[in-house]
Amino acid sequence: MLPPLELLRPIPAVAWIPLAILMFPSTELSMTYITFTGALFPILLNTIHGVAGVDARLLASAHSLGANRIAMFYEVILPGAAPNIFTGLSIGMGTAWFCLVTAEMIAGQFGIGYYTWSAYTIQNYAGIVVGMLLIGGLGMLSSQLVKKLGHALTPWHRPQAKA
Repeated sequence: MLPPLELLRPIPAVAWIPLAILMFPSTELSMTYITFTGALFPILLNTIHGVAGVDARLLASAHSLGANRIAMFYEVILPGAAPNIFTGLSIGMGTAWFCLVTAEMIAGQFGIGYYTWSAYTIQNYAGIVVGMLLIGGLGMLSSQLVKKLGHALTPWHRPQAKA
């Protein structure tokens, strides 16, 4: 794999919070950076594995039929890697929610994470539960949206039902 990627990948996104606060003047930019960093690696790794897993026979067939590099990418590689890309997006969505809520708890001044942490500091247990349920509900909704989008954009890839 790529050594720089493998060096940075194990670093938890929350470990980037102090650096993000120093790098960016606003808390919104630092939270965006942390969320992006947390979601990047699952998406990137699944994309790399999806591209590497494209059947060599499909590539050879397209090449023998005269496909140029652009056609190979759009007609063979991208459709072949798309299921893995959507898996990465689904995993990345969950990681993004974790990172966003954590960043809001640590450095935010608004948001669900901030609300939940504020409820904790004043021992408002109902507020904590509401915050947790809201985080879970929005996370589930965003995950379902990614799955529906993946299902709609990859009609050739349907998981086989077990007999």
